[in-house]
Amino acid sequence: MTGTVRMNPDDVWRTIDSERLSLADLLDDLSPAEWEAPSLCAGWRVRDVVAHLTLAHLGLFPALVATVRARGSFDRMIHDTAVRESVRPVPEYAPRLRAMAGSRRKAPGVTLLEPMLDILVHGQDITVPLGRTRPMPTDAAATAAQRAWSMGFPFHARRRLAGFRLAATDCDWSVAGSGGDRDPVVEGPVSALLLLVTGRHSAALPLLSGPGLPALGERLGGTKAPRT
Repeated sequence: MTGTVRMNPDDVWRTIDSERLSLADLLDDLSPAEWEAPSLCAGWRVRDVVAHLTLAHLGLFPALVATVRARGSFDRMIHDTAVRESVRPVPEYAPRLRAMAGSRRKAPGVTLLEPMLDILVHGQDITVPLGRTRPMPTDAAATAAQRAWSMGFPFHARRRLAGFRLAATDCDWSVAGSGGDRDPVVEGPVSALLLLVTGRHSAALPLLSGPGLPALGERLGGTKAPRT
């Protein structure tokens, strides 16, 4: 398997800052209808996803309170905190994202890679349904894809995609299921593979190719959209 983490911590944080600032610029350009449009996440509007991104600095105590309110469900906690935050007037969100640039704070219990994974993937959750293009930095996408592949919960990528080898066509990143090099290949830009690994199948599959794609598409055909 190739694709080990290739970015040092300073590069990771610089990417997070850059992605937050560029997304804030995009938010300045959204129409009222786009703010209310469905995102790639089931049951989440664009404004809910944006609100979630502004909560990346949530401290331990507020996170514990939110978890109790959600009766211990991680998915419900993430959704409910975003929905509660989404009542803010939309002009507030871009300045809040800009204010986070330069900070090294992160939510409790996560590595520094999760904030980068979040801003990369949720940026696509926002822009893909709106028909807007948001390129991903290749090294950052590969690093995030490796993290999502290795972490299990909440993506369970190795179980979902078992029996297939994923290979990026624009960088040196690949992972394989139990069959190793014998697994049928699904290939494409690493940004699309990141969406696949994180459960954004409807957005990822049209961007991919390879001998394993028909079987993978059949397997995932009835899979629901991700909740977060």
